[in-house]
Amino acid sequence: MTHPLIILLFTLKTLLPAPMKGVPEQILQRKAYTTSYNKETRCPNWVAWCLTAEHTDGNTKRPGNAFHADTEVPEPRADLIDYRHSGWSRGHMCPAGDCKWDNEAMYESFLFTNICPQHPSSNSGDWNEIEQSCRKWAKKHGDLYIVCGPLYLKKRQDPIGPHKIAIPDAFFKVILCMNGKPKGIGFICRNNGENRKKDFYVNSIDEIERIMHMDFFPALPDSIENIVEAQRDITSW
Repeated sequence: MTHPLIILLFTLKTLLPAPMKGVPEQILQRKAYTTSYNKETRCPNWVAWCLTAEHTDGNTKRPGNAFHADTEVPEPRADLIDYRHSGWSRGHMCPAGDCKWDNEAMYESFLFTNICPQHPSSNSGDWNEIEQSCRKWAKKHGDLYIVCGPLYLKKRQDPIGPHKIAIPDAFFKVILCMNGKPKGIGFICRNNGENRKKDFYVNSIDEIERIMHMDFFPALPDSIENIVEAQRDITSW
């Protein structure tokens, strides 16, 4: 019998985004997530993970001196000094709250290849509320396949820190559930600390693919992909 973790990792791998075009991309596999790192922005292009009902809670605590540089990516790379006195929070893409099920998973969630500069009010506010909703939905519906990351417009803000970490203009998140009748939903949150209801940020996965020039779930059969990526009904969650 195949071990459930092997099945989970295989399924997640098949549902990773397609390779990006014209963008630096270094794929890094962690225990809880996969990240596509961009050496120019010093941030992830995207981070993908499977959130199971079992992974929505746990006893693992946040480690001391939590945030740390990822030595698997080339220098210059993000480090603590870049965020010091910058006014920007160190925003998780795969949340620490999704990694409380394992010590290694929790530790790796604080690697800077899983972090972007994020407005403090958004980090602890609307973005956090969407993260909490994902955990509620995983408990209710079962496994969720999630991809999120930064969105940059053509005219970027000045980077932060001596290693010049690019500040996102917004963040995207797409969510796929294959249990029962497959469904999907997406969100785009501006990186400016605005405070609105989740409904305001809802987008279809198709729309976010158009903005990001990405293909999020290329391994899905077209008959399923075309339906779930056009949906934007938050009431079904």
